[in-house]
Amino acid sequence: MTAAGTPPAPARSYLYVPGDQPDKVARAAARGADACILDLEDAVAPANKPTARATVGAFLTDATTGPQWWVRLNADTPAADITAVAGPHLTGVVVPKADVDLLAEVHRLLGDAEHDHDLPPGSLAIFALLETAGGVLRADAVAAAPRVVRVGLGEADLAADLCLQPGPDKAELWPLRSRAVLACAAAGLTPPVGPTETALRDPDRLEATSRLLLRQGFRGRTAIHPAQVPVVNRVFSPTDQEVAAARDVVDRLADAERLGSGVAVTADGRMIDAAVARSAREILERAAAGG
Repeated sequence: MTAAGTPPAPARSYLYVPGDQPDKVARAAARGADACILDLEDAVAPANKPTARATVGAFLTDATTGPQWWVRLNADTPAADITAVAGPHLTGVVVPKADVDLLAEVHRLLGDAEHDHDLPPGSLAIFALLETAGGVLRADAVAAAPRVVRVGLGEADLAADLCLQPGPDKAELWPLRSRAVLACAAAGLTPPVGPTETALRDPDRLEATSRLLLRQGFRGRTAIHPAQVPVVNRVFSPTDQEVAAARDVVDRLADAERLGSGVAVTADGRMIDAAVARSAREILERAAAGG
């Protein structure tokens, strides 16, 4: 959240950065991502967790401008993690294996941290990761939980939890993706963030799978390597042609409404009504936000 307690701007790209590697943390702001997730969880070996907390905490103490700064917590040590990294430069925390009980605990801990650091109540946000069967079954409650502003999927964890063996197109996981999209829409959140692409040397696959996520209702994606960031940003940014078409739809319907009609027609003969205009406005909003 911002200092005023309003949600941070929707980000297209969230770059994971290992929290125990000071050189990578120091270079993260220059990688072009809208948001960086300084990771205390999967990217850090158990023996290095204290080092990661100290590294990330020290970095955030001095951080000024740059992308949004998020920290991925460990589900079993949220109190220690939040104590180490909370402060005015932290956008919020990424909660893995999110469920309603864990989110309630993190909400309370963030409130304590805001008090300790003289931050306005509600300043620190939550990005909830659905990575368990229970989390997906209660996705509506997860998305509606206090402080949650984004929801994402951890598909590797979900596949393991559900004993799935996804094929190349991950079709086995598509129903779970739809569940996340529905939960966010019902809670009035920005659409969810897509999972990482693990094929690091295949930009064509990254683009194809990102475009699939876009069509499925996602409006951003996590990245595990800086080289993935430009592709993710491009895919989740409306093109000039999309923006022009969206503006034409909105303007045509506005003209029709001034004449007393609730529908209009595009130049190529397609009907425009309020639902079509709503989709067009979403494109314009993303373009205005820089993504």
